[in-house]
Amino acid sequence: MDVDTANLVRHFGRVSHMKMTLQWHGSLKGLTRAISLSTSLLHLNVSDNTIGAGAAGRLAGVLGKCKALAHLNLSGNRVGTKGAGRLARVLGECKALAHLNLSNNRIANDGVGKLAGVLGECKALAHLDLGLNHIFAEGAGRLAGVLGKCQGLTHLNLSYNRIGAEGAGRFAGLLGEYKALSHLNLSYNNLGAEGAGLLAGVLGECKALAHLILSTNSF
Repeated sequence: MDVDTANLVRHFGRVSHMKMTLQWHGSLKGLTRAISLSTSLLHLNVSDNTIGAGAAGRLAGVLGKCKALAHLNLSGNRVGTKGAGRLARVLGECKALAHLNLSNNRIANDGVGKLAGVLGECKALAHLDLGLNHIFAEGAGRLAGVLGKCQGLTHLNLSYNRIGAEGAGRFAGLLGEYKALSHLNLSYNNLGAEGAGLLAGVLGECKALAHLILSTNSF
């Protein structure tokens, strides 16, 4: 939808949930200005807008002011490694953040590394979606090392990446620390029989795990 910037800014302070499709460049400018004035925003969905790294950086510049933000969906925006780095600088300030969807953004290993540096500070994080992001074993290892600090993490989606058996092994060594994890999706990751075996060896430690998706992994 087109955004009437004046009306958006005028009324945004009363908005707690927002989903937006940006169809012109002024939309993002109006959105960032409005967010900077908001004290009540709980849910922000700007998915599938292909905003890129630069716009992700401008959005990140105001997200830190959203102290109540609990749900953030930026999937399908091609934020890339640079955009992930810019978001990482402020995510630690979003203390209430419980749901984070950054799927389909070409974040890659370096971007995951930058995010990993702050995700451990997101103590409220319960749902994390990093599917379809060109993540390989190195990125999986960086992520695995910090998610154990997110004691409330219940859902983790890393589907459609390429972590392979090596990445599965890095997670396997730490899955026992994910005390609340109930949903894990590692489908389409080229795990192979070796990776599946490594995971199988530790699943008994995951007492809360109820849903495990390992489809299409070349077993």
